[in-house]
Amino acid sequence: MIAHLLRRLLISLLLLAAMSFLTFWLMHATPGNFFDSLKLNPQISAQTIADYEKLYHLKDPLVVQYGHWLLNVCRGEFGYSFYYNVPAGHIIASRLWNTFILSLTSLLLTWGLAIPLGIWAALRHGRMADGVLSFLSFAAFSAPPFFLAMLLLYAVSQWGILPLGGMHSAGYDRMPFVDKLIDVARHLVIPAVVLSLASIASLQRLMRGNMLAQLRQQYILAARAKGLPETEVIYRHALRNAFNPMVTLLGYEFASLLSGAALVEIVCSWPGLGMLMLTAVRSKDVYVVMASMLMGGVLLLLGNLLADFLLVWVDPRIRYGAKK
Repeated sequence: MIAHLLRRLLISLLLLAAMSFLTFWLMHATPGNFFDSLKLNPQISAQTIADYEKLYHLKDPLVVQYGHWLLNVCRGEFGYSFYYNVPAGHIIASRLWNTFILSLTSLLLTWGLAIPLGIWAALRHGRMADGVLSFLSFAAFSAPPFFLAMLLLYAVSQWGILPLGGMHSAGYDRMPFVDKLIDVARHLVIPAVVLSLASIASLQRLMRGNMLAQLRQQYILAARAKGLPETEVIYRHALRNAFNPMVTLLGYEFASLLSGAALVEIVCSWPGLGMLMLTAVRSKDVYVVMASMLMGGVLLLLGNLLADFLLVWVDPRIRYGAKK
């Protein structure tokens, strides 16, 4: 297991380096840079721009620039945001918690509903309830999230039961702690539900298919022939094997905790990383894009490692490094 972990960590570092270099190259391969707009500003002197370019080695070859950025990252420095005029790490940290709250809420809502719904649909295979749930799943999976967000915002504007956007209400700073939690939760409802609907639909269909495949296996027939209670057959035997493929998906879902959904955040005016990334890409703010990509890449690789070890815990037949 230790040897497998060391191999995976080495491969992960190489993949992370490749991902970061590709992103760095793509940001420089597109026409223009941030300083093109600064040169049009009469309040900013040419000497100031030249000092920036010298400080961040922006006139050096691409590989040299990337090497300096990589060395700075190893020291805990993620570069400078020229658009916001602050260190890139600071501007990302100011939005990090907001996106984490939204993504974690969506993740818990998705898995808390999709798995029970998938099991419930599999146990009612061929009935009207299964057909209705399948229709609703296909409808939710097909609808674009940003369109659903606009529909919900319009409905809320007519009913007036939830806030129309943002993360806080006016006077949030003067609210008691409990009222602050309630206020954030009310603002979370629309973006979290929109982000969860498509994922619930797809995961529910996968869980339903896995359960149906397991319920048709011979070991299930043998368990029933032994006289085991139906609940034990379903939840102890069938569910455990049906859940194995879902563990791998859980690793990828872990990677989305900080990525959020840019369009949903923009439509719902949620102050997260989505709007920040859009602004950074449009303004060619290279170091903000690189820092965001680096966090997403690290979470993706950690999610894969987490999925590997969860599979070992769920399925005792899997043993990494075991000799045949």
